[in-house]
Amino acid sequence: MIAPFLLTASVLLVMYVLVGYPLLLRGWRNFGPSVRKDPNFTPTVTAVLAVYNGEAFVGRKIENLLSLDYPADLLNIIIVSDGSDDATDSIVQSYGDRRVRLVRVPHGGKPAALNAALPYATGEILLFADVRQTFDAQALRHLASNFADPSIGCVTGELRFVHTDRVGEAADIDVYWRYEIWARQRHSLIDSIFNTTGCIYALRRSLAEPVPPDTLADDAIIPLRAFFRGYRVVIDSEALAYDYGLVKGGEFRRKMRTLGGGWQAFVRIPQLFTSANRMRMHFLPHKFGRVALPWLLLIGIGATLALPDGAIRSGLLLIAFAFLALAGIDVLLPKSFPLRRITSPARSFVVLNAASLLSVLVFFVPAKRLWKPTRIAVSSSDALIVNHSQNKS
Repeated sequence: MIAPFLLTASVLLVMYVLVGYPLLLRGWRNFGPSVRKDPNFTPTVTAVLAVYNGEAFVGRKIENLLSLDYPADLLNIIIVSDGSDDATDSIVQSYGDRRVRLVRVPHGGKPAALNAALPYATGEILLFADVRQTFDAQALRHLASNFADPSIGCVTGELRFVHTDRVGEAADIDVYWRYEIWARQRHSLIDSIFNTTGCIYALRRSLAEPVPPDTLADDAIIPLRAFFRGYRVVIDSEALAYDYGLVKGGEFRRKMRTLGGGWQAFVRIPQLFTSANRMRMHFLPHKFGRVALPWLLLIGIGATLALPDGAIRSGLLLIAFAFLALAGIDVLLPKSFPLRRITSPARSFVVLNAASLLSVLVFFVPAKRLWKPTRIAVSSSDALIVNHSQNKS
């Protein structure tokens, strides 16, 4: 009797996470108060970037921040060089007379670098950014205007991907990310989101505290701390950043690290699972359900194998095998092959859930082994693609 029960329970939970909850969220109408944005609200801002060997991007990033449509005397920039041994330090020092400060620290990872920046951050608002992405000129003004509302503790912008390839994994990333942005917009209307986008988010300086140096997801821990102090964490989709859509060779590890950071947040902030979380009924299917999904699938497969021989058992195993076969052959098909409209999402689903399964390694290996810097080859044409997209917004 246990096998049918486990199979039924796992199927129902999987369907709720994948289909039921998105439908519930779409029909949700119990919204909180609107964010009282004030476009004339311009607090002092300190932009903080942790950079490790970022010579290919750091100059462009500084120029991008300095060119933002925001009062120049209200914005300063802190670049923490995380043990860089390339030209990063000298590039940053060349901007020393333009409100840009270099802080050097031994190589210890992004969380330790962010902690090192806090004593030097004087702005009322902290703007967290990464070195590679490009901000829209109005991004900071939109982020800052949200803090005119005293209930807002943290605001993230919207990251948009610039693809040169619109098929396969790149297209799947677009679909997944569009859903995530939509869900964040809905959660913001209800109350708060559960994490920000690490390359573009802002926080009240009064809420900033050091994070553990082995933190994998500062963009989850930092905003959740604000949330549990009673503030709202929201997304402003008018505050835009742009990034390369697909980083070959590093996407699986990035997903594993992100999901591992989720596990860290669950353990370190157990209030997420209690009534102290005023968004708990949304958190459980949307965030915890994401890392629980592959385990539910495994339970379902195991329960199916334990069923007596018959049409139901054979049919379910055939469906599972067919899905895995579609995912497996995707890498063998030409990009323009029509079947890839099915095989590519199947492969992305399998890869995402494999990364989720392996993300529990965060409990068994040092976190720094899961955190590897993303390296991409950048040509002048790539940079122009990002800038062109920015100008079109």
